Amino acid sequence: MARYLNPFTDFGFKHLFGTESNKKNLISFLNAILPDQKIAKLTYQNVERQGISEVERKVIFDLHCENEKGEKFIVELQRAKQDFFKDRTLYYTTFPITEQAVKGKDWSYELKPVYTVSILNFRFPNPTTKKDDTKVKRIIKLSDIETNEVFYDKLTLVYLQMPNFLKEEHELETLEDKWYYIFKHLDILEQMPARFKEKIFKSFFESAELANLPRPSQMEYEESLKQLRDLKNVLQTAREEERKIAKQNIYKSAKQLLALNILTVTQIAEALNISEEEVLRIKNNQL
Repeated sequence: MARYLNPFTDFGFKHLFGTESNKKNLISFLNAILPDQKIAKLTYQNVERQGISEVERKVIFDLHCENEKGEKFIVELQRAKQDFFKDRTLYYTTFPITEQAVKGKDWSYELKPVYTVSILNFRFPNPTTKKDDTKVKRIIKLSDIETNEVFYDKLTLVYLQMPNFLKEEHELETLEDKWYYIFKHLDILEQMPARFKEKIFKSFFESAELANLPRPSQMEYEESLKQLRDLKNVLQTAREEERKIAKQNIYKSAKQLLALNILTVTQIAEALNISEEEVLRIKNNQL
């Protein structure tokens, strides 16, 4: 049994960042990842939002809050890749935007800033290279494509790709580093790391300790952990199936290319991105 909660479980995340007693954790985390933010107070908002029309499905945010200046923050966990994920985050931002409309009065359309923070347990492709992005944090704003100048600074999308955070404990320097490290490693830690000297982390690790939860909360966490494990198993099975199909396709393609007797073993290996040894084994019916 792990000592600390897994922050990527629904229960763990909301317990550590979505309760009044642990609100200070969320404030510290947002101040660490958002440039120029100095949040002093946060107020949790209703996480359930209904679409404007009846055909729109109900949206439930993980966390929705507002700071002392009226700025809106949506903080979401995303545990697995999803088609149109960027579309989803944009859709989410429309709710705290449209809810600012003043009804029954003259309104100048002035809006408070909206931030959507997505904590990802996966990488999404770089829009230019189409390969997995290597950055930990991407901050997106509307900008002029010719000058790269920010055109509108009140809408901010923040994507945190936790698999890309590779620093070891001795390399942690900033508060931001330490929060990332927590998301990556909390559930496998046996004690609070020695480098975590900030006051915020003493209370954080106390609240994250599973033994400090009442029994009903422990049972709720176990169910949440089971759901996360089930998701991982489903994804792992899907990836294994994809690898099997890909391997079968490579075998078939190699056989076809060998039968043509035009390309060399080296050329076939380069074309299929496999080793020459694999091509030779296919040729000799060893695969």
